[in-house]
Amino acid sequence: MGRPIPDFGKFLEGLRGSMSLREAAKKSGLSHAYIRDLELERNRSTNDKITPSPDTLKKLSAAYGYSYTELMIKAGHLPGGDTDSQSNGNRLDMDLNHVYFIEIGRKDITYHTEGSNIVHSIDSLLDFSTFLDELEENDFKKMDTDLYVNLNHIRKYDERKGLLFFHEDGTGPRVTISAIRQKKYHDLIARKVAANTEKSLEFSFGKSGNTPTFSAANKHI
Repeated sequence: MGRPIPDFGKFLEGLRGSMSLREAAKKSGLSHAYIRDLELERNRSTNDKITPSPDTLKKLSAAYGYSYTELMIKAGHLPGGDTDSQSNGNRLDMDLNHVYFIEIGRKDITYHTEGSNIVHSIDSLLDFSTFLDELEENDFKKMDTDLYVNLNHIRKYDERKGLLFFHEDGTGPRVTISAIRQKKYHDLIARKVAANTEKSLEFSFGKSGNTPTFSAANKHI
């Protein structure tokens, strides 16, 4: 465990910026009162000091478009040394083929691979625009506000929960995709899972009779 940065609550308030508490609550799924308590670093009912849990930080990360890993470090849940940070002003020479997914914050990009997370600063809008083009060329798709997933690494798709897994048995890292993106990429994801796991794709219709669903089945030779 690391140590939280001084005035972490004010840092959270700064991330919220001009967003109202109710808007932040709607985006994060947290109550507006609890978000304000976190910014004040105390429970206003009991006056006890409070620290957000990793699950709460994940929700705030999605709502504010800020790196979850960096938020965990700043809150003291992770020591800074657990993440390789590269902020030297040069573009990161990263082989995107080995990256599972990418989280984009306001000032940095976090690359998630099999064994590590690498944080790199966003140095210019021009670099960032070129970076987005590279993601598209390498088969990354935007699956949430700040989440880009390498579809070539997806091995399992839980349609009901909106979860994507990078291991076929459902262990290890996973990501949650937004309902809008799930609807948009449902067919593509199913096909990618089938290709990545070398399974055939069976097509069927849902109960409504007009909603197509896909499932992967073992190939028969």
